[in-house]
Amino acid sequence: MHFPLSLSDISLWLAVTAIILLITSESLYASQNFATRVAIDKKILRIVAIGCGLGFLVTVVMRVFSPF
Repeated sequence: MHFPLSLSDISLWLAVTAIILLITSESLYASQNFATRVAIDKKILRIVAIGCGLGFLVTVVMRVFSPF
C-alpha cells in the first residue's frame, strides 16, 4: 500500500499551518480588545503553532539526511 502524501507534501502542510497559527496567535496577543471577544485559549494556540513549526523542522532534517 502506497502512502498518498510524500514527505515534501507533509512538510509544506506543516509550514503553512505553523505560519497561519503563529500569525493568529501573535495578532490575538497584540490586540487586547479583540482577544477578549474570542473564546480561544491563546497559550494552547501558541503551543500548537510551535509544535507544527517543530514538526516542519523535523521533516526538513529528514529530507536533508534521507539521501545518505
